[in-house]
Amino acid sequence: MGDQERPDDDLLHGLASRDLTSLGVLYDRYSRPMFALAYRILGDGQSAEDVVQDAFLAAWRGVDTFRRDRGTVRNWLLSITHHRAVDVLRRRTAFRPTTLEAVESRASDADTFAEADRNVVGKAVRQALAALPTAQRNTIELAYFGGYTQSELSELLGIPLGTVKGRMRIGMLKLRRALESMR
Repeated sequence: MGDQERPDDDLLHGLASRDLTSLGVLYDRYSRPMFALAYRILGDGQSAEDVVQDAFLAAWRGVDTFRRDRGTVRNWLLSITHHRAVDVLRRRTAFRPTTLEAVESRASDADTFAEADRNVVGKAVRQALAALPTAQRNTIELAYFGGYTQSELSELLGIPLGTVKGRMRIGMLKLRRALESMR
C-alpha cells in the first residue's frame, strides 16, 4: 500500500512518531478543505495559507490530543483550522489605532448605551455558545460566522445532512434556553 492510500489513523501514528512522510500525506489529503475554511473566515489567501500551516504545526505538536471517539481526523484538522482562523480574525479586529478627528466624530453617549447593550448581549451569546457540546458549537459557528450552508457543512465535515440539521436545531434550542435563563 502506497503512502497516499494509508488510513488516517495510521498516518496519525506516523505523526506521533515524527514521520514527515505522514505529515506530507495528511497535508496533501486535507490542506484544500482547510484552506477553503480559513479563506471563508478570513477572506484573505495569504492569511488562510498561514492558518493552514499553523494548524498543521499544531497537529504535529498536539497529535496526542486527537480522540477517535470525538470525530474523524478530517474534522479534528478542520476544527484546529477553524479555531486558528477565528483567533486571527479576533486579533485583526481587537485594536485599531485611530486619529483624533475620528474620535471627535464618534457617537454620543446615547449611542454608547446602545453599544454597551450590544456588548452585553454579545458576551451572553459567546458564553452560551461556549457551553454547547463541541460538535453543535462548531456546526453553528461554521454556519453563522463562516457562512456555510447546511449542505456545504455536510460535505465539509464529512457527515450526513440530517446530522448537520440535527446539530443545528438542538444547538439553537440550547442557545435559546441558555439566553432566556440569562435574562
